[in-house]
Amino acid sequence: MKLCLDGLGQRYGDQPVLHDITLTVPEGQLLCVVGPSGCGKSTLLRTVAGLQPASEGSVTFDGTPVTGVPDRLAVVFQDYGRSLYPWLTVRDNVALPLRRRGLPRAERRSAAQRILERVGLEGAGRRHPWQLSGGMQQRVAIARALVCRPALLLMDEPFGSLDAQTREDLEDLLLEVHRTDGATIVLVTHDIDESVYVGDRVVVLSPGPASRVVLDLPVELPGGREQIATRGLPEFVALRAEVGRAVRGS
Repeated sequence: MKLCLDGLGQRYGDQPVLHDITLTVPEGQLLCVVGPSGCGKSTLLRTVAGLQPASEGSVTFDGTPVTGVPDRLAVVFQDYGRSLYPWLTVRDNVALPLRRRGLPRAERRSAAQRILERVGLEGAGRRHPWQLSGGMQQRVAIARALVCRPALLLMDEPFGSLDAQTREDLEDLLLEVHRTDGATIVLVTHDIDESVYVGDRVVVLSPGPASRVVLDLPVELPGGREQIATRGLPEFVALRAEVGRAVRGS
């Protein structure tokens, strides 16, 4: 299912935030969006998600204009702690989206348990979010996003507050999900290395106000991606430098 942004603009009152964003994201692509702080990356994601209407232009998904939250959409936020319900068990947090589909409780819990096993939390289903580490809580948030098998997965700096090792583990989990599920994924990140490591394509936004696209770069790296080997490749270093120059405006 293809995602299209056509002349997208966004403003808050008289203050322009985004200007003339035109992108086509093919089905199954993992697109990373980077840019300096305050350039409107999160605003772009909220607009794509249908959480706020565009001031100008349009967003369409699978040929349908986005005027509200589309079906088969899931969002993972950076603030995982506030997105999970502390009074529910981990398993019930993950199963929550399935209630809208009217599935019986036993089926919801079974589906949640399968997803928890997939993200490496097979023994955590009966615990509560506050009993888990930050990295484990973010895995719960990812599992909840995946339980309905979304066609479009939006991620707003989901690994930004995690330690380096946990961040790398979740980057590899994202690559595994992308490879096996085939969802279209848009990942907002401030980390240049992360964007090149996980992305099929990197889009860089200019500084605000009225941010626009200043670089649209395909990422073509040889072989499967692996944290140490891939980051040491000359191709990776060259791509990272190109994105870095675009972010810094040089």
